[in-house]
Amino acid sequence: MFRLSKKVEYGILSMQYLADKEEVLVSAKEMSESLEISSEFLSKTLQLLMKKGLVISQKGIKGGYLLSKPSNEISMSDIIYALDSKPELVGCNGDNGEDCDRKDNCTIRKPLEILQIKLNDLFELTKLSELKSNENKFVKIDLANVK
Repeated sequence: MFRLSKKVEYGILSMQYLADKEEVLVSAKEMSESLEISSEFLSKTLQLLMKKGLVISQKGIKGGYLLSKPSNEISMSDIIYALDSKPELVGCNGDNGEDCDRKDNCTIRKPLEILQIKLNDLFELTKLSELKSNENKFVKIDLANVK
């Protein structure tokens, strides 16, 4: 089963929280309490997002975090890659694919590669703005753009 790591899940939650409060500084404490996420874990996640240029911070009493750019310019791929590696459906499509014992007679490798490409495109096409909790709407992705 394909699954995002907790780090990515919490990263998306924190980015969604910041998107909901776009252009307003939000303290890590406020985010931690509101999202019910360990402040230590959240701080580490925010540091990684900062290093990758998705979040900026301002220190001081009135400091906090905010998105580095509008939420419609941040894709799910940006967040996932900032916190983890590329999400893979199966290990054989990743960097270690050449180590697979069944690579010579596997009949699903190519179809799974195609699905992986489509999944990657979907993450790239899905913008943070579409996941704002105050939007409460489903945004239909134009699958014609998915390879």
